[in-house]
Amino acid sequence: MNKDLHNGSVPAVTVAEAGLTPADVLAVARHAARVDLSPRALKAMAASRAVVDDLAASPRPVYGVSTGFGALATRHISTELRTRLQHSLVRSHAAGMGPHVETEVVRALMLLRLKTLASGRTGVRPEVAQGMAALLNARITPVVHEYGSLGCSGDLAPLSHCALVLTGEGEAQGPDGVVRPAAELLAEHGLTPIELREKEGLALINGTDGMLGMLLMALADLAALFTAADVTAAMTLEALLGTDRVLDPALHAIRPHPGQAASADNMLRVLAGSGMTGHHQDQKPRVQDAYSVRCAPQVAGAGRDTLAHAALVAERELAAAVDNPVILDDGRIESNGNFHGAPVAYVLDFLAVAVADLGSISERRTDRLLDPARSHGLPAFLADDPGVDSGLMIAQYTQAALVSECKRLAVPASVDSIPSSAMQEDHVSMGWSAARKLRSAVDNLTRILAVELVAAARATDIRTQSGDLAPAPATAAVIAALRGAGVPGPDSDRFLSPELAAAEEFVRSGALVRAAASVAGPLA
Repeated sequence: MNKDLHNGSVPAVTVAEAGLTPADVLAVARHAARVDLSPRALKAMAASRAVVDDLAASPRPVYGVSTGFGALATRHISTELRTRLQHSLVRSHAAGMGPHVETEVVRALMLLRLKTLASGRTGVRPEVAQGMAALLNARITPVVHEYGSLGCSGDLAPLSHCALVLTGEGEAQGPDGVVRPAAELLAEHGLTPIELREKEGLALINGTDGMLGMLLMALADLAALFTAADVTAAMTLEALLGTDRVLDPALHAIRPHPGQAASADNMLRVLAGSGMTGHHQDQKPRVQDAYSVRCAPQVAGAGRDTLAHAALVAERELAAAVDNPVILDDGRIESNGNFHGAPVAYVLDFLAVAVADLGSISERRTDRLLDPARSHGLPAFLADDPGVDSGLMIAQYTQAALVSECKRLAVPASVDSIPSSAMQEDHVSMGWSAARKLRSAVDNLTRILAVELVAAARATDIRTQSGDLAPAPATAAVIAALRGAGVPGPDSDRFLSPELAAAEEFVRSGALVRAAASVAGPLA
């Protein structure tokens, strides 16, 4: 995952009442883009705040305005206690535990909460939204903990830790990465803590922003990784002297899944001009390549189509204003269940399944390259002197361990539910948990593909040492770039871990796809 947080050259992001794009979220979360609020958003917030102020003056109890919360919503709160009510809500709900969540995740959830505040549906004062934007622009990142969200009533604990910092309490990380008391950081940057009024504490914590932010970042990362997987699959097919006839567009047209066609086309482009494909009949003739090679477009393509579905869900969620209660266009303020994370949780789990399967087929191809009984003439474990040298034997063990963990991470979180708030919140989505495990799975997939890349590059070098065979120009470009990135070619055994780390970064940074595309042209 890209964790390159910087500031300066990235264009500012304007938060309007109509929402954000995925690119906006990535710019703020990962590249510290400046955040501005549009005049129309400020006007919409002021108008909805007037509705809340009118309701606050009414004797009729309104949830979140003049009542308690959750199972305590039956108590009417007097006017003089309402500021205390909102601050008490935030303090009590900032109850996370465990490791600190990554900066990019916290920035994404803050921006997405700001997006909903700017919609004019929540009833907060413009000053609250301006305070959130100021935190982002000062690169003050609240400390948010791994555990605390059930994904219903939104990501309550994570968002509460952010809201707490907005009020000058809790802890946050400054631009230098050092965690300090929030009050110190706000004062240092000339920011005034926000005193919360009716409904504002509730509006700051009632959304699916954490899980949505992690979904958007996973979509960006996986779009790149699925292309990388097509490149490594093509290189393995080539190193195994397989046939590229299975990539014929006519074959994929008769099973018209768009992701499958895109993956097959990517592989065909990478293999263009290869002097190695089609030699599957030379020594020990085989009618067909193994499934892990022949069905690569079908598996990767199914994952691509899963990404497309998940992107559609994310697009809808980005257009949403998630809060409870919300202010409607006709001035009504209504309770609702839009904070339930099921739509996002389902696709987060679905993506984890696709990641596990893509990692699994990659590992099977790697194992085939290393097994002399199935590699069609390659030395055992691609070792320089098998028996004396072990080659990539344990690299495949590492890859297998990562695949096994991905399978565990593919167990869906969204099928679980545990009641909370004295049975008022009796069915929850576990969407935050689904997002957290997907992030781990994405990191694992990057490493899995890196091992296949190292094996396919080494196998290709071994095949071509005699000069009788030549790889595709795109393959040659990838191998040259990989060697330049700190992953040497075949030789006797050496300390392998640094090379695998270099290969991982080669995949993660996009250098693998760029090298292939420099010859093959743009890849889907």
